[in-house]
Amino acid sequence: MNAISEAIKKLETQGLLKTELRLGVVSSVTAHLLRVNLGYAGNPSAAYFSGGRYGKGEVGEFVLIENQQGLLLGRVVEVRLPESDRRAISQDYSGTDHLDAIAMVQLLGSVPMDQIAISAGVDSYPRLGDRVYAAPHQFIALIPALMDLKDDKPNPVRLTLGTVGGASEGVISVTPETLFGRHCAILGATGGGKSWTTARIIEECIKHQAKIILLDATGEYRGFSDEHVMHCHLGNPIKEVNKSTACSLPPTSFQESDFIALFDPAGKVQGPKLRAAMRSLRFAKKYPAKAENGLIIKIKKTNDPVIEAEQNDHELANILDNPSTEFDPILLSKQIFEECYSMPGGKEDGFSYSQCLPLITRISGVLSSTAFECVFRSNDESITSQISNFVSTDKRLLRICLSGIQHEFNAREIISNVLGRYLLTEARAGKFKQRPVIVIVDEAHNFLGKNIGSEDSSARLDAFELIAKEGRKYGLNICLATQRPRDITEDVLSQMGTLIVHRLTNDRDRQVVERACGEIDRSASAFLPNLKPGEAAIIGVDFPIPLTVQVNKPTVRPESDGPDFQNYWSIKPAKDAIDQE
Repeated sequence: MNAISEAIKKLETQGLLKTELRLGVVSSVTAHLLRVNLGYAGNPSAAYFSGGRYGKGEVGEFVLIENQQGLLLGRVVEVRLPESDRRAISQDYSGTDHLDAIAMVQLLGSVPMDQIAISAGVDSYPRLGDRVYAAPHQFIALIPALMDLKDDKPNPVRLTLGTVGGASEGVISVTPETLFGRHCAILGATGGGKSWTTARIIEECIKHQAKIILLDATGEYRGFSDEHVMHCHLGNPIKEVNKSTACSLPPTSFQESDFIALFDPAGKVQGPKLRAAMRSLRFAKKYPAKAENGLIIKIKKTNDPVIEAEQNDHELANILDNPSTEFDPILLSKQIFEECYSMPGGKEDGFSYSQCLPLITRISGVLSSTAFECVFRSNDESITSQISNFVSTDKRLLRICLSGIQHEFNAREIISNVLGRYLLTEARAGKFKQRPVIVIVDEAHNFLGKNIGSEDSSARLDAFELIAKEGRKYGLNICLATQRPRDITEDVLSQMGTLIVHRLTNDRDRQVVERACGEIDRSASAFLPNLKPGEAAIIGVDFPIPLTVQVNKPTVRPESDGPDFQNYWSIKPAKDAIDQE
């Protein structure tokens, strides 16, 4: 018998309703709310039972309501006095057990009489006078397991996230299927604990035979040093671990749409000439004997070698038009010049070439940019081979640091999208069926839902959106971490089966969360602005009952602190300054 089964058995033996935790009786019943007359709300302090603190009538507290056909689970969303008695709380009020307080309780689920399990919805409503009790912390901690009792494995893998209200006896643990099975999103404003939760989840995963690929946007997760962890980086990060491998992203990973987004052709001439140049360079790659220094020469040639070859090989056109067919992007500027001719055998078309000069300048700027040094001017090991090695070995976490990639030319967005598409391509090929992979995208608002390029050459970077929509059936799941949910499209958030929501103070962020998750209503979202640092609401398909968890602090703390102004701005004594010299 595993620990969860033992805990359930113990609750069944001891019972859920404790006399010491009784807090009142039902005085009014509506379709989704109960009004409860509280018996202890006027007491000056909370009660303690089995080592845990119980408010016995505090907002946010979970309660159990007696019912003739079982129990109902609810949550206190409001506590107040009747209008006629509100003057009982005077300036010199010091507490009394005769205060006639009223609690509004939101109904969340039902507990049948024959077993301790939870189902969403209300099986039957209570009657007036039915008693109400504070729910034991141990019971609340078991809600994720009690919502799904189908897993009968003797020792299932479980990830310990935190505790109910910080109570040590209410430890929350979930299965990977519950957390990641339908994708996951970690949301929260700055300082709410989002990074700590991400680090905690990673720590829990690498205790098992997990496969986690972390796209670390800022390098704050570089502290992981377990033997099962691999570190690699693109670009030149300011701070990096000693064992991190410098990697390159080969241009062969790019598709035609990536180059169009990158080089941003404008007008009616640049776009067609750029596509024609890429097509010619694909031909040069396939038939190097027909090329001169890697180029297909067309100006002052009596025939077009590409057209001539297509007439003899009917399958060639499909190869040349395939956006994934390789070519050498370093030669693009020179090949564009060869595409600017008036007719086969004709001379240079000066007008077309002058129209393409801004495009050629931009291509040269991109190819020489430090932002794309890891793509076009690097001999480091390929990041794609690192990913393949990671999947085939017993390593459990591959952290890919993107902090060294500059922001110019939308480099971060394009490179991360190429990585996402590579992972999806590998998944579609069946590479992850036996070892499911979870890709964690930190600062996801910087990478998802982006449209790059001008109106003439707009390209949507949608690799991670496609992973959210179809990756699950190929063994590739995604976990997004962001402080700006409003910048993630609702189409993507709606694919997230589990949301771990830290404090959200922005109205638009909360509205996006409400629309993305049909299981949360305004009563539940009202708690979000007031969550403590490190406290989060877990909501989703497998969490139809929103659960508030105090997430345990990770052992490896993310390096996301701001500057220490007190240390650097303080005027040091002269002696200290001399000592430092």
